[in-house]
Amino acid sequence: MNSNQLAALAPIITQSVAVLAVMLGIAIRRSFVFTCCITAFGIIASLLALGFAWTESPVHATLLIRVDACALFFMALLLPAGLAVLGFCFDYFKDREGENEELLLLLLTALLGASVLVASSHFAAFFLGLETLSISLFVLIGYPLKQTRPLEAAIKYLILSGVSSAFLLMGMALIYAQSGELTFSGIGHFIANQPAMNVMVLSGVILIVAGLGFKLSLVPFHLWTPDVYQGAPAPITAFIATVSKGAVFVLLLRYFVSAQGYAYTPLMTVFSFIAVLSILIGNLLALLQNNVKRLLAYSSIAHMGYLLVAFIAARSITHTLAIESVTFYLVAYFITTIGAFGVVSVLSTSQTEAGDISFYRGLFWRRPWLAACFTLMLLSLAGIPLTAGFIGKFYIFTSAADGRLWGLLLAIIAGSGLGLYYYLRIIVVMSINIEATEIQPGKPNQNRISMAMLAVLTMLLFWFGIYPDLLINVIQPVSHAME
Repeated sequence: MNSNQLAALAPIITQSVAVLAVMLGIAIRRSFVFTCCITAFGIIASLLALGFAWTESPVHATLLIRVDACALFFMALLLPAGLAVLGFCFDYFKDREGENEELLLLLLTALLGASVLVASSHFAAFFLGLETLSISLFVLIGYPLKQTRPLEAAIKYLILSGVSSAFLLMGMALIYAQSGELTFSGIGHFIANQPAMNVMVLSGVILIVAGLGFKLSLVPFHLWTPDVYQGAPAPITAFIATVSKGAVFVLLLRYFVSAQGYAYTPLMTVFSFIAVLSILIGNLLALLQNNVKRLLAYSSIAHMGYLLVAFIAARSITHTLAIESVTFYLVAYFITTIGAFGVVSVLSTSQTEAGDISFYRGLFWRRPWLAACFTLMLLSLAGIPLTAGFIGKFYIFTSAADGRLWGLLLAIIAGSGLGLYYYLRIIVVMSINIEATEIQPGKPNQNRISMAMLAVLTMLLFWFGIYPDLLINVIQPVSHAME
């Protein structure tokens, strides 16, 4: 490995060093505040290391990892998301009994796995990154050991994640047995040189899609999602919904573009059915929920369906527009979802998780700033103008229209209408007038970091909704790099 390749790997190396530093810090001194500081410093150092990698990109740092504009952009998205989750974790866990320092170590390890995923160009890196992320998530979900729901959620995620890993390995084995290749580009060359559809490779791709469908909670692989979202601590739920799903979706898109996966027409038909089912079932089941975390879980299933529409459109239109659509939507989804679960995290106490919708009754009168933030996040998820979510959904509409995917476009319209109803339902509950005696002043001093994170996320929500040009100009080189 030469110096250029080493510089390209600087963000991943920095994250690995940060993991070791946190581990040593815990061994030297058990202090949640001290460990949070080391973790935050490690994430910020990794962000700064992206500059060194940028000067050397695009480059194959090893046979397993390709560092290009796409990988660096998504690392630059994942790391701030991890930093925001860290801020919410600090306020959420600081007053809880037990030793919570290892949670931060696992958070860094999961971020490392996600970073490897978005830079993967080989099945080995793909699987190692995915398992590093998944194994960390098992423990993060069940970290509150004395509570039943987190442990139940962790066991469910463990079992279903193991099943999905089995699908992935079998799919990789089938593809390798036929093509003799493990690199994405090598598989792409093999498929391009085949005169007809190769059944073995198609079977392998279907198994890989099924395995990733579990991670993305696409219908019909979605059954774990509401229970895990409800059982996991609120900041960890935000991490699963954004960092975990975002990294896996980028990997899926990168694999299909590099490995000529769009050549299999029947597979695109299957994807279309999955997208429609995810959008409609996700939104319909969300209508029935009285628990906000479960509602957001079903909402996330629908949002993965929206993303899948742009993914499918890449077959009919230029890859550039489809990748731009996916990228912008992911950025908007990260901002709004982390913000929404951040509000849940702030309202939760060491005794009770603020999941039930009754916790939000009259929130505008009790905690007006918090209610305003939550309202904006929900409106962005619904795709209301002047928010980043509107621009993201407009991109998805454009991709579907350009690709002449009229059935999928109708599903998006129907799903958006259903989504607007249950998002507005929460807003109505928050605006219910309550007696003056029920109004309890908030205690912002106890959640300063969380409130600062929510302020930043709200600002970004408006900024990218009103002036999206800056982000679009950054995204365009990313879409060209992935082609």
